[in-house]
Amino acid sequence: MHENEVPLLEMKHISKDFFGNKVLTDINFSLNKGEILGLVGENGAGKSTLMKILFGMDEIHQTGGYGGDIIINGEKVQFSSPIDALAKGIGMVHQEFSLLPDFTATENILLNREPLKYTVFSELFGERLNILDREKMDQIAERAIGRLKVPLDKDMMVSQMPVGHKQFTEIARELSKEATDVVEGIKLLVLDEPTAVLSEQEADSLLKAMRLLSESGISIIFISHRLQEIIDVCNTIMVMRDGQIIKTVPSQGVVIADIARWMVGRDVGSSKREARGFDYENTPVLLSLQNLWVDMPGEVVRDVSLDVHKGEILGIGGMAGQGKLGIPNGAMGLFPAGGKVIFEGKEIALNNPRHFLDAGMAFVSEDRRGVGLLLDESLEWNISFTAMQIQEKYLKRYLGGLLKWRDQAAIEEETESYVKQLEIRCTSTKQKAKELSGGNQQKVCLAKAFAVGPKLLFVSEPTRGIDIGAKSLVLKALRKYNEENGTTIVMISSELEELRAICDRVAIISDGKVFGILPATTDSAEFGLLMIGQKSQVLEGGSV
Repeated sequence: MHENEVPLLEMKHISKDFFGNKVLTDINFSLNKGEILGLVGENGAGKSTLMKILFGMDEIHQTGGYGGDIIINGEKVQFSSPIDALAKGIGMVHQEFSLLPDFTATENILLNREPLKYTVFSELFGERLNILDREKMDQIAERAIGRLKVPLDKDMMVSQMPVGHKQFTEIARELSKEATDVVEGIKLLVLDEPTAVLSEQEADSLLKAMRLLSESGISIIFISHRLQEIIDVCNTIMVMRDGQIIKTVPSQGVVIADIARWMVGRDVGSSKREARGFDYENTPVLLSLQNLWVDMPGEVVRDVSLDVHKGEILGIGGMAGQGKLGIPNGAMGLFPAGGKVIFEGKEIALNNPRHFLDAGMAFVSEDRRGVGLLLDESLEWNISFTAMQIQEKYLKRYLGGLLKWRDQAAIEEETESYVKQLEIRCTSTKQKAKELSGGNQQKVCLAKAFAVGPKLLFVSEPTRGIDIGAKSLVLKALRKYNEENGTTIVMISSELEELRAICDRVAIISDGKVFGILPATTDSAEFGLLMIGQKSQVLEGGSV
C-alpha cells in the first residue's frame, strides 16, 4: 500500500451489546486493497457479530444497532441492509450453503440477476415477456469461474455436485456481481469457513483462488478454524477473544501454537494419542459391512467391505467425493443402499433408519442443520427427542404403563449435564437450537447421540466449523465416551490429523472402496499415499 493510499475498509470503535450483554468492545482494524485478513477466534468470540455489523444485517438493527463507524474508501457508511453493502462492492459467502439444488451452477450464480433479452412478444406486450439471455448467462458464469481457475462445470446441477464445487459456486456467484450504474464491482469478499467441508485437495484449490483474487485487487476477510490455512494464505492475522481484538499481526513467522494460545488465552495441547495396543485377534467384530454400495449425490460408494471391532474407535478418511460420507449415510438408511450390514451377528435390513436405531446404533450427521437438529425447538427437546422416541426414556408411567407422560425434570437434568460436560454456550436449556453458533449446534448433536446410549456410534465430520478449543473438547468427549462406556465409534473426517489423534485404526476410502487400513500411529505421509490412490509401504508388509 502506498503511503497516501486510503484503506479499503476501516472499522473504528465498534461496540455491540445484546440486551445488556456486551458482545463487542472497541473493535478497531483496517483492511487494504488486495489484502487477505485472517479472522480467528473461538466460537462466541464475536466474529459473526462483527461481520453482521459490516453487512447491515437485520439482526443488528432489531437489537439496538451498534456503536462506532464503518469507513469504506475514506467515506463513512451506514448500511441498512446487506443490499446496501453489496452496492458498495462487499460480498459474503456463508458456511451453510444457500444454493437451489435443482438448478445448475450458472443458474445459481446469476439467480435474481439474470440478463434478459427482448422477443417479438415483449415488443408487443411489454417487458414481462422477455426471456433469459442464456448465452450471456453462460459468458458471465464462465468469466466468474475463470477468475477462480477451478474445474467447475457451469452446467452441472447443484444436487449432483461434490461439496467443494458447491462452495466454488457460492464464491463465483459473488464474483459475478459486476459493476453497474448503481452497484460497484466486488471489492471485498468475506469467506466464512469456506474450507470447513472441503478435502485438503479442494481446500488447496480454494487457497490458490484466493491468492489470484487478492492479486487482482480484491480484499478478503477469511474466517477459518483451520489455522495452517490462515498462516499459509493471509497477509495479516487478527485474533478475537471475548468480543475484543487480542492480536493483529503479520502472518509471516507465526505458528499454529501462537494463534491457538491467543485465541483461548491458554496453551492448547494437540490431542496426541498413545497407541492402546488394541487386541483385534481376541476382540469380536461388532459391525460388518459387506459389499456396501450407496446412491448418494456427490459421493461414490461402490463396494465397501469393512469390519469394526467391539470397543474400538475406527476412523474413515479420504478425499471429498470418494465415498467416506456415503458410508454412514447408506449404512444408517438415509440414502438408497445395497450389500449387507451385519450387526452383533445379525443382518439388518437396509434403507430404514429405524432398524439401525432399534439395533443400538446412532448417527451424528455431517449435515447438522438438515438432519441433526430440530432448529426451532429447545436444547432440551433436541437432546431428549430421539431417546424418548426410540427407547421411551424420560417418560413417567402411570396405571401400569397404560399412561405415559413426559418427565420434564429428568429432561432438564440430563440436558444440564450435557451443557456442562460439552461446554455448550447457551442462555439456558430452553434456548432454540437455531440461535446457537455452529460449533455449539454440533455439540448438541453429539449430546443427542450420547443420550441414546448406543452400542455403536457413527460420527460424521464431528468438528466441522468448530474452533480449536471446542474441537479439542469434542474429540476428548468422544474418546472419554468410548473409554467409559465401551461404545464403539466410527468417525468420519476430512481432517487426517483428527483421525490420527483419537482413532485406533484409520481406513482410507478411494473411488468408493476401502483402499487401505493402517494403525492411527502410522506416519501421516503413508496415509497421504493412500489418499491419492497409491499403496503405502506399510500396507505392502501387511495391513492391520
